[in-house]
Amino acid sequence: MVVIGSAQTRQRYVSENQEMPETLINLVQVTKHYRRDTIEIPVLDNIDLEIAPGEFLALMGPSGSGKTTLLNLIAGIDKPNSGRIVIDGKDIAKLGEQQLAKWRARHVGFIFQLYNLIPVLSAFENVELPLLLTKLSKKKRRDHVMTALAVVGLEDRERHYPRQLSGGQEQRVAIARAIVTDPTLLVADEPTGDLDAKSAEEILDLLKRLNEEFHKTIIMVTHDPRAASHAHSVLHLEKGVLSKSGGVYEVPAAHH
Repeated sequence: MVVIGSAQTRQRYVSENQEMPETLINLVQVTKHYRRDTIEIPVLDNIDLEIAPGEFLALMGPSGSGKTTLLNLIAGIDKPNSGRIVIDGKDIAKLGEQQLAKWRARHVGFIFQLYNLIPVLSAFENVELPLLLTKLSKKKRRDHVMTALAVVGLEDRERHYPRQLSGGQEQRVAIARAIVTDPTLLVADEPTGDLDAKSAEEILDLLKRLNEEFHKTIIMVTHDPRAASHAHSVLHLEKGVLSKSGGVYEVPAAHH
């Protein structure tokens, strides 16, 4: 379940539907702008958003609409100029850089358009990287890595280097790396943008499986309506403002 709108509209949603679903991600009046010399460039304008655990949300919108900025704020890569970003009960907008880095390592799995694999490391070593920040033993790290590779169907490619893999296989390795720490949230920025149609469909099916079988909460930025159709809900972002599409609930704000 995804809800957009202010506290007043959310209250109206609750009163009409009796019970509000549990919330994993809650953005309250989030604003973000960038400065270029003396010019302030607005990117996100008072975003209110609630996302339930186990949701698969697609963010769409034209280039420059703020999709990646919103994803980066939710993932703790960037900070808002104002507003609250509460994830699993913690307001990450208030965390210092070190605290935020620890929080990201524990709670967020990243999937990028260009895979971001390290060429001199094998598939196994690429997937193991996030675990090197933990206190897991070598044996437990190996168990976790092989489990993640099995989930993405590449347990027989553990010794292969990125150059020995197809684009679709590289993205599968990247997804295994994203899930190896069992994160609270997966964020995917154009995960199929560099793939052919067949490989893209396989990656989208894998994300859907991670959502349905493993109950992973996924937020995916995409410009592709076919990719967005795999999500439960689709939000459109234009000029820093969210609007609904498909299974997203929004109650229009009351006029004064």
